[in-house]
This record gives sequence, structure tokens and C-alpha cells, in this order.
Amino acid sequence: MEIDRSRISPMMQQYFEVKDKYADCVLFFRLGDFYEMFFDDAVTVSKALELTLTGRDCGLDERAPMCGVPFHAADTYIKRLIDLGYKVAVCEQLTDPAETKGIVVRDVIRIVTPGTLTDSSMLDDGRNNYICSIFYDEAEKICAVASADISTGEAFLSMFEGKDLENGVINELSRCNPAEIIFPESFLSLKNVADFIKVRLECAVTLRDKECFDTALKRTMLEGFFSAEKVSQLGISENGADCAAACGLFDYISETQKSSVSRFTSIELLSGDAFMGLDLNARRNLELTETLRNKEKKGSLLWVLDSTRTSMGRRLLKNWIEQPLKSPARIIERLDAVEAFCLKSVILTDITDLLDRVYDLERLMTKVMYKTAAPRDLKALSATAQQLPLIKAELAKLESSKLLARLNDDISTLNEIVGLVENAIMDEPPATVKDGGVIKDGFNEELDSLRNIMNNGRSIIDSIEQRERERTGIKTLKIGYNRVFGYYIEITRSYYDLIPEGYIRKQTLTNCERFITEELKNAENSILGAKDKALSLEADIFAEVRDFLATKLESVQKTASAVAAVDVLASFAEVSLRDLYVKPDISLDGSIDIRAGRHPVVELMLTDEMFVPNDVYIDKRSSRMSIITGPNMSGKSTYMRQTALIVLMAQIGCFVPADSAKISVVDKIFTRVGASDDLTAGQSTFMVEMSEVSDILKNATPDSLVILDEVGRGTSTFDGVSIARAVAEHICSSKKLGCKTLFATHYHELIGLENELDGVKNYSIAVNKHGGTIRFLRKIVRGGVDESYGVDVAKLAGLPNKVVTRARELLEEMERSHEAQKVPSTADVSDQISFGAVTREAALNMLERTNIDELSDAECRGLLKDMLGILGQIN
Repeated sequence: MEIDRSRISPMMQQYFEVKDKYADCVLFFRLGDFYEMFFDDAVTVSKALELTLTGRDCGLDERAPMCGVPFHAADTYIKRLIDLGYKVAVCEQLTDPAETKGIVVRDVIRIVTPGTLTDSSMLDDGRNNYICSIFYDEAEKICAVASADISTGEAFLSMFEGKDLENGVINELSRCNPAEIIFPESFLSLKNVADFIKVRLECAVTLRDKECFDTALKRTMLEGFFSAEKVSQLGISENGADCAAACGLFDYISETQKSSVSRFTSIELLSGDAFMGLDLNARRNLELTETLRNKEKKGSLLWVLDSTRTSMGRRLLKNWIEQPLKSPARIIERLDAVEAFCLKSVILTDITDLLDRVYDLERLMTKVMYKTAAPRDLKALSATAQQLPLIKAELAKLESSKLLARLNDDISTLNEIVGLVENAIMDEPPATVKDGGVIKDGFNEELDSLRNIMNNGRSIIDSIEQRERERTGIKTLKIGYNRVFGYYIEITRSYYDLIPEGYIRKQTLTNCERFITEELKNAENSILGAKDKALSLEADIFAEVRDFLATKLESVQKTASAVAAVDVLASFAEVSLRDLYVKPDISLDGSIDIRAGRHPVVELMLTDEMFVPNDVYIDKRSSRMSIITGPNMSGKSTYMRQTALIVLMAQIGCFVPADSAKISVVDKIFTRVGASDDLTAGQSTFMVEMSEVSDILKNATPDSLVILDEVGRGTSTFDGVSIARAVAEHICSSKKLGCKTLFATHYHELIGLENELDGVKNYSIAVNKHGGTIRFLRKIVRGGVDESYGVDVAKLAGLPNKVVTRARELLEEMERSHEAQKVPSTADVSDQISFGAVTREAALNMLERTNIDELSDAECRGLLKDMLGILGQIN
């Protein structure tokens, strides 16, 4: 709205001066006990939060639109605005209104955005809240992603280059699932990444000026954040994309937090060599941290494995699941630690009981560093620190695990924090320092003296009154108090002749006069000023205690990381004992040998039946590819997913659901499972499927594990068979790829590959067929099947009996009229499929079996394409 600023009141002029600096934010403007919003902000927020829109005189003809929230409840309203996609600038009163002449000084003390939340009440305690900075060097074709969680002090840096640059960035963003992303304009040339952020990620994005990423301008600031002399000490180049991304990130953090506080102690450089590669499809299809359909934790692998007792442990568990290890030595270390817990379950119980009393050290320290910690936060730190010696004592009993021994060494007892907080802070302190009662008696002599004056003010006055009566001989002398004159000595008219020198007359009444003395005035100043002085002194003492705790950041951060790791390992042990998991053997021969493996999630979700376990054996030699046939709903997808999950569980250091397991480390897991139109991205089912298969063929290595489900089903039959077989040939070929693969298909033509390609083995789902009914046994057996049982599945799904009966009649008619044609192998000749053996009669049979009126336009085009292909090859 247009506003004539020359006519508005001084306070409103101050408001606009601040608002102009933060035009992209909702401005919370502090007025007394409220944060007020005016004009456009007021209209917007009143609608968004359903607040009452009022008005305030502002010097204009019409009142300024206004709405407000109580300052003590501001965080609740800020979080709601953040969730709706707004940024909030918090403008605070910087001077005391009671002591300020004119307008109170105000300025913004912090900007709250989705990626810069620090208050635990606004955050999910089991999930990191990342903000990412992306910088793309167009000249060098290098992209860097810097990410940080301000609330925990964690920071990471990744670099990507080469032909898979955009895929690498997308996978990193899908792992972080950031709440906010910042970038300069050059980033927009990464079109695939930009589209991914727009379509897939529900996060805020902020376009920043290129100066914010200028390494020459911002490098010193970055060094200050980590207390480093040179960025090279952090493993970062001085002028590269990595430095630019980090500079952009921490410049934004500094700008929003209005502080250059060194909350971060280190930045971890992520390397693809350390962790298993998991792209977005694998994370989603395997439902690692949330279900595919409802985006819920229940039903995911995280839900199964989460028996953690601390918020730090819950966050770390999620990170471990999303970043499985590739180093056999590190995997074995974790497995040995879990085994140590399992073998000594009494110690495990004791440690988990102690962890129950551990608060969120990481986020508590963030409050300490940003000076927002309340008295109860300091007590929570102390309460946690008191558990640490007990945790260390229990860990010392598990001497068989080298990892647990190292973690025990990393845990500090934090005795200085305990000593100071327990001596300084009340056992049950108030929520804030504002009203006092925070510092213990005996901690500070001056504070004790002030409290004595506050609590014994009447006795001091009574003492003066008694002395003055004795000194003057005036028996009726008394000391009173009113708000105008304060304390006074009252003497009746009959004793005027006894009034001593030094009495200063203040008021004359009908029958008496009132006086003050120097001593009484000093006592008054002491009594009336003691409360204000005590409150101020308490605030200063509390700030000193808090600032001392801030000096222990590195020690607390290291301890928090170690305690979180202990919590996750203990959680693995608890789940393993509860669900009868076994310790996997980590092998180097390239094979995966699982006996009686179970799906960790499905077995817990089943209520009416027992889960049927299955064996898996694949290697890099004679059993590279398992082709799995069988009807829908029979368990093929569950079988393949459970194999991938068991491998992943082993590589995060957890026991696995099986009778025994020998796992060779895989470098990547790829999945092509399910079919869902990506309509928001403008892609059909088949296009999405082919894009995913293309990514697998480009990025898989001989050490990868690939899960393929129904490749080629989104197009016509001949196209689908051709594509499925070509993909199978390419993956199975040791010259081209040769990775371990589970391939589920309805195309029975692929069964013949076992006899034609080296490394292929056929498997199928056992089915018990009796009369006109079937029962899926959920058991994987050797050999393929050439029946789809589609009509039987349709019956199980509830199709009307008349429709099922008619379908059987049509099926039998088609089977009599047409013998299924086999697709011969051409693997040794070329990558293309030859249909020279398909006869003209087969083409005519296809036409006879087809009812053109029942086909869609797309299906007609597919049929015509198939026919032309057949006829062309015959001719």
C-alpha cells in the first residue's frame, strides 16, 4: 500500500527504516510485551495465522493495520510462519523504555528462516535441519555443496565434477533433504538439479548475490568461523568452488544470526570412497527413512532400527542408514561393538538406562553459544554431564570392542561444567532469568547482601525506628512509607520540641510532621534498589556461567558425537536381540550368501501370518544375475528389497535378519522398482522407468548391487521383451558391467537366458495350485515358470466371477491358437535383438487375437510398430 511517510509518527518512521532493510521478511516489531506487525505484514500474517486485525494511530488519516503476538509465545507463531514459507526478522528493543528519552532504540537481532532454526521447540529432535549452499564453477565445470545444521554444529562439504556432476549433486541433496538452499545465479545452469529441487524437494530457496560467494571477500570470515589461520587447515582450497560454497553458506548464517559466533568446530569433507552410493530412487524404493506412500517413519527401516534413547542418537542413526560404509575394517568394528553389547546384555541394559537421562547436548550447546540458553538448559547440560562418568564406567567393561574403547576415550566427564552449574544454579530454576531466583545463595557475596536487604527490609526500618526513639526520647516516633515520599519519620505535634538536628522536614500535616534523615534515605535506596540490582546482578552472573560453558564447546561436541554413536550401537544390539538378528560375515570374494533371510520391516508388520524366509546367493562369477519369475503379489519385490536391505544393514554395522549371512561390500545399490507416473515432472511411467534404467547402466560398477523389477512393462510386449533382454545382457556381461543383479520379470522369454548367458540363474516363487485356486507359498525355488497366474491374481483381487470366468475362456482360446515364441540369444553377436525366427503366421495370429476397438491410441501405435518391425525383419 502507498504510504506518505512524511506524515507518519516517529515510531512508525523507525518501523519503516527497519522494514526497508528486511523487505523479504515478516517483521516482528517489539512494542512492550508484544511483537507487532503493521501495514502489509499485518494483513498477511493476520490471514495466515488467523489473528485479529486491528489498527493503530500512526499520523495518517487512517489507522495503520496492525496485529500482534505476545513476546513470550512468539516462537510458536514464528514456527507457523516458517512452515508456511515465510522468513521472519525479529526486531528487539535494545534500550530500557523506562530509562530512554524519546524513542526506544530497536534493531533486528536475528532472521529466522527454514534452514536457520536453532530453537529445539521448532525442530524435530530426531532429524537434522540442514541448510545447503551450492556453488557451480562454470569455467572449471565443478560444483560444490556445503551443508550445515546450525542447531547441532555439524557441517559438511562435497565436490562433484565430470559427466555425473548433476547426479552427484542430486544424490547429495536427497541425502540431506535440506530445509533451505542458497545459491548464486550461476547455479541455474544446472537445469536437472534446479528441476529436482523444484519438483522433489519441499524446501525454501534463496538466490544470493555472487559477492556472497566471493572467496577473496569472505575467506577471512570463514576462517574465523572455525578459528583457523588458513582455510587450507580445513582441507579447503583458497579460491575453488569448495571455498566459494562454504563462504556463501557461512556468510548467510552470519547474516541471519547477526553473529559470527564460532558454533562450528570442524567441517567434514565427504568423499564418495567412504560411503555406499545411494541415489534418490534407492532411498525411496527401499523406504530407508520413510514410507514411499505416506511419508511416515513407521514402516521404514529407520522405524525398525530405532531403539535409540537420545535425540543425538536418533539423528546419527538416520545419517548412518543413509550413508552405509564401504570400508570392511570400519564395518567390522561396528559389528564387533554390537556383538560386545549383545554378549553382555546386562551392561547393555544399564547403558540404555543411563542414556535415557541424557539430554540433547548438541542443541543445548547451540543455545549456549548463541546466548539464548535458559537456566533450565544449563541444568540439563549438568544433568547429562553427571551421567557421563557412569556411562564411561559401563563402557570400560566392554574391552573386547576397539570402537567402544575409542568412543569411551572421546567422552569427557565434563566435571567443570557440573561443578560450576551445580554450585551456581538453583536445583529447580525458573524458566527465565528475568524474574530472578536463578543463582544459589552463597555463590556471590554481593547478591547475598542484596537478597538480605530485600528479605529483611522491614527489620532494617524497624531497627532505625527503635534507635531513633531511644536517641530522641520520642516514644510515639514511627517510620511510615508512601509512594510519593518513600520512607519518612512521623512525629506528633506534642513532641516538636524534641526534634533533633539532622531531621529534614518533608511534609506538614494537621497533627504531625514528617521528616527524613540521611540514614533513612540510604536505607530506602538500599531496600528499593536491592531488587533491581539483584535481578541485574543475577543476569550478569548467569551470563558469566553461560559464557564459561561456551569455552567447553569442543569438549562437549566431541562428547556428544561419541555418546550418539554409543546410543546407535546399543540400539542395533537391542533390535538384534529382540528380532533374532545374526552377525554377518564380511567377505572379500564378491559374493552375497544369505540363508533364511527376512525382510526387516515386513516381518514386523505382519500380524496374521508368519514371514517366510528365503535364501539368496549371488556372486561376481557364475551367479551374477538371478532372474525371478512368478505372479504378482507372490513376493518377488519383497524378496529383492529384503536382499538389498540386508546388505545395507550389514554395511551400516548392524546385525541382519537371517539365520546366517556372508556379505561382500557393494559400492552402490540401484533399484528400479514399481511404476508411478512422474506427472509433476512431465514424464510418463515408461519414460521414468527408462531414465532410471539408463542411470543404472551408466553409473553401476562390477561391485554394485542392482534390483530390477519388471523392466519394459510400460510399453508394448515386443518392445518390452526387447528392452528387458538387452538390459539383462548388458548387465550380465562381465565385459560391459557384470554386477550382482536381481531381475524380476513377467517376460517368460527371459527364462532361456540361463542356458544362453554365463552367470544367469533362474528362480521363481513357489505356487500351490489346487483346482481353480492358487496359494502363494512365498518361497523362492530354483528354476523359472512360464505361467503368470494373472487370472488367478485377478480373482484374488476381487474381480467379479463372471469377469474371471470369461478371462479364463479367452486365455485358453489364445493359448490354443498361439504357441509362445522364444526370443533367441544374440548376446555374442550384437546388443540388438533379432526377430528373424518370428514367422508371418505369428504376426497374423497376433492380429487375430487383437480387438482393435478395445485398444487406446497409444496401444494401437505400439501394436502397429510391433507388426512393422516383424514384417520388416521377415522381408
